[in-house]
Amino acid sequence: MAEKLKEAALEIYEAEKDRQPIAPFTERDATISVDDAYQIQLNYVEERKRNGAVINGKKIGLTSKAMQEMLDVDRPDYGHILDDMVYSDQSPIDADRFIAPRVEFEIAFVLKHSLKGPRLTLDDVKQAIDYVVPAAELIDSRIKDWKIKFEDTVADNGSSAGVVFGEGKKALEELDLPNIEMTVYQNGEFLDRAKGSAVLGNPLEGVVWLANALAEYNIALNAGESILAGALAKAVPVKNGDSFKAEFEGLGTVAIEFGK
Repeated sequence: MAEKLKEAALEIYEAEKDRQPIAPFTERDATISVDDAYQIQLNYVEERKRNGAVINGKKIGLTSKAMQEMLDVDRPDYGHILDDMVYSDQSPIDADRFIAPRVEFEIAFVLKHSLKGPRLTLDDVKQAIDYVVPAAELIDSRIKDWKIKFEDTVADNGSSAGVVFGEGKKALEELDLPNIEMTVYQNGEFLDRAKGSAVLGNPLEGVVWLANALAEYNIALNAGESILAGALAKAVPVKNGDSFKAEFEGLGTVAIEFGK
């Protein structure tokens, strides 16, 4: 089984590199478990590290009702952010580098202290936060046509593809996270609106969940890592020529643009 999970990770790695999607794992093997999927993800991350990538942080996915309904699941998942997935907001991102990219907007945290579960509390997480920033996450599916079940997206590194961080930085105590209102514009037109409470009632609860979930695999959240707490609203498909801006009340703005 261990060898099979390594082979699956290489499938994800090659699909990402070649932009050639693969069939869902859940269609090929109905017995695949959530633990199997996370092992595939960890094997994928190790392969990326062997090829020079460095872990920058983690992303939490499927934390909002909007995203859970979109994929018909009832629990969060997570993935790894690698250094070559972090893009600048100063230059367009070529959407053709990906298979079927989508963008979503969220609240992110940067850690000043490491966190390692299990049994961490909200207070433990609060003490570890250095600052808060707005973020745009680019997601993509190496699984063909986004035909994914929970185990497929977990194996596919939480469908992670990229991230842009906004310039606004705020201390945790300056913000009422559940009541931060986010307004999103696409190509200059209003697109969506949501509040921080869309993410598990409070985005910090996502970090608590993540730190404790990672403990099952003896993984810590390290000082300096960035943690994406999860999308406040549904992900939106993107193409070259699109531009997006998300304004987070009291926190700042993040912009992401697509083009060659």
